[in-house]
Amino acid sequence: MTAYSLSKSRFFEGVWEGVIAGNSDDAPTPNIDVRVHDRAVPDIMLEPLEDPASWHLKVPVPANMIADGVHTFVISEATLGQPLGDFSIIAGDAAGEDIRSEMALLRAELDMLKRSFRRHCRDTA
Repeated sequence: MTAYSLSKSRFFEGVWEGVIAGNSDDAPTPNIDVRVHDRAVPDIMLEPLEDPASWHLKVPVPANMIADGVHTFVISEATLGQPLGDFSIIAGDAAGEDIRSEMALLRAELDMLKRSFRRHCRDTA
C-alpha cells in the first residue's frame, strides 16, 4: 500500500497550495478529494513535479464556500481513504468574536504575569 504525505506551500489569492509526496519513487498519481461541510470542492489541480512521486496540489476556494464561521477543508487520498491534511478559513462575525475573546484572554494572562513578576521583584529585592 502506498502512503502519501502533504505539506503546505502557501495560501494566496484564494488558492491553497501544497506538495504531495509518495513514499516510493513509483507511487501512482494520488486521487485527491477535498471536502468542506461534506461537499466536494471543485476544480482541484494536481500537477507532477520534477521529483519522482511528488505533485503540486492547488485547491481554489470557491466564493460560495466562504461564509460566517469556521470552515475546514479536509484533503484526502480517495482511493486509499487516507487523510492527508486540512486547512481552515475563519470569516465574518465568528472570526471577530473569536479574535476579541482571544485578545481578552491574552490581556488577562498578561495582567496575571505582570502581577506575578512585580510580586517576584518585590519579594526578592
